[in-house]
Amino acid sequence: MPEKKRAFGVIGLGNFGSTVATELMRFGNHVIGIDIDEDRASTHAESLSQALIVDARDESALKQAGLGDCDVALIALGTDLEASILSAMNLKLVGVEKIWAKARTKTHHRILSRLGVDRIIHPEVEMGQHIAQVLHNPLVRDYVSLGNGYHVVNFRIPESLEGKSLADLPHREDFNLRCIGVMRGTQFLGSDAHSCELNRDDLVLLLGQRGDLRKFTASL
Repeated sequence: MPEKKRAFGVIGLGNFGSTVATELMRFGNHVIGIDIDEDRASTHAESLSQALIVDARDESALKQAGLGDCDVALIALGTDLEASILSAMNLKLVGVEKIWAKARTKTHHRILSRLGVDRIIHPEVEMGQHIAQVLHNPLVRDYVSLGNGYHVVNFRIPESLEGKSLADLPHREDFNLRCIGVMRGTQFLGSDAHSCELNRDDLVLLLGQRGDLRKFTASL
């Protein structure tokens, strides 16, 4: 059965908003992108389902643009706090069920939260934290936060662990970590990898809390 096509609205087609919008299009969704700036809207006229010159502060304009029919809307506005807040209010009024929004400050975050925005993101802060974590430990190639303090870490096997098996690693007993599997090149070795001999530069996927993951990598 084919996957149901979803409709997304993206308010603000700057670097962040346009990247999200074009990626959503690449995944096969219907995307309405709007911006008050004519040049930005025209730049994405052919890459999105619709790219419209609309002032998101105008409720009737949002409705006419079709935002009320979207499953999810993202407010990707940059420095205009008033426009961001009014956009959130208007999206609620036109009937969008789920709203994501970019926030620049804690005050902005609190206001959006009070307005009932479903998810508030701080792209620059979150990406900065992500990069710092990876830079801090060269064995960590990447990680994903699962919430409640739990992360999945993409951990590179160093030369000192080459030839050992997962059973030899102290991740479970000493650090309360769970191994999800091993990536060797493009091959995923799931639970069968427990007894396999590890190669240098294999990627081990470890699940656990941040403090335990940090202690484990620091011990190597």
